[in-house]
Amino acid sequence: MNDGTITLPWLVVRQDDNGNRYSVGRYATRAEAQKMADSLDSRGHQQLYWVECVGQNSGGGPGADG
Repeated sequence: MNDGTITLPWLVVRQDDNGNRYSVGRYATRAEAQKMADSLDSRGHQQLYWVECVGQNSGGGPGADG
């Protein structure tokens, strides 16, 4: 089903050194999201960055590539 909307199921999440979590951005593919998470992580700060699949029909989980 295509209703003309863009689906961005891949979310980059940041966790700071106090344990607070924030959504950084949403992406169409896991590869795009991972590239952004890696770029942010390479800055050397104490924050953690990771990728999650969200939304219905995400089919996500480890190894999924969007």
